[in-house]
Amino acid sequence: MADAADSGRTERPKARRRVAESAPTSTRGRELREPEPLTDEEERKLHREWWLRLPLTIIAPRAVFTALRDESEASQSARQEPVLLLVLLAGIAAVLQTSAAGSLLDNPELDGALVFVWAVIGGVMYGAVTYWFGGFAIYLGSRGATAKKQAKPTYQRARHVVAFAAAPIALSLVVWPFQLAIYGTDTFQSRGSESTGEQIFSIIGTLFVVWAVGLLIYGIRTTYAWTWIRAIGTMLLGVLALLCITAPFVFV
Repeated sequence: MADAADSGRTERPKARRRVAESAPTSTRGRELREPEPLTDEEERKLHREWWLRLPLTIIAPRAVFTALRDESEASQSARQEPVLLLVLLAGIAAVLQTSAAGSLLDNPELDGALVFVWAVIGGVMYGAVTYWFGGFAIYLGSRGATAKKQAKPTYQRARHVVAFAAAPIALSLVVWPFQLAIYGTDTFQSRGSESTGEQIFSIIGTLFVVWAVGLLIYGIRTTYAWTWIRAIGTMLLGVLALLCITAPFVFV
């Protein structure tokens, strides 16, 4: 009788295992399975897509920051080189806007070639520090802004958000040929008060920085699919956490 009853039962189909709602946006609602390795042609195509996304960071940033939700190994590898370029260019642009750059040629032992070398080396260091520590700040802020039952954001995604948000600062390098054409080596010499033209160039540089900050907030909001308030809170939490960590080393 038991065998007959068992044979009369209809086996229920096994439910497909799905990713929890708290999973990252890139995997939510998809069937949990190991990703198939990409072919060489697919890898080259993915690399080309990320290089083509560099100008989109300026003109259509939503597409870029949405793509950052993909945290597959192939996607992370494909965007390493564009990230490196952005970090380097943004670092060079940042050090050129410092007050130290404005007095480099006051030293008679320095010339234009050494200023270029200084800008590159300083840009690498400045960009790397901002990339790692700025990414760490956003990582801490995003973890603090994440709900308890949601998957925690990754450090690498936070670093990449910071890198692509620095695109306006990297773009500010296009202004320097015009400034050098007008003022030449005087750009790197202290001459008392700035002229009206130099003040305009300084304001333009500041606007690029403001643009980058706004793009960072927009990038956090888009990448993590959060509200504006939550995105701003993430950045503020990150800055506060970084200050708390570094304060003992600064004030001791």
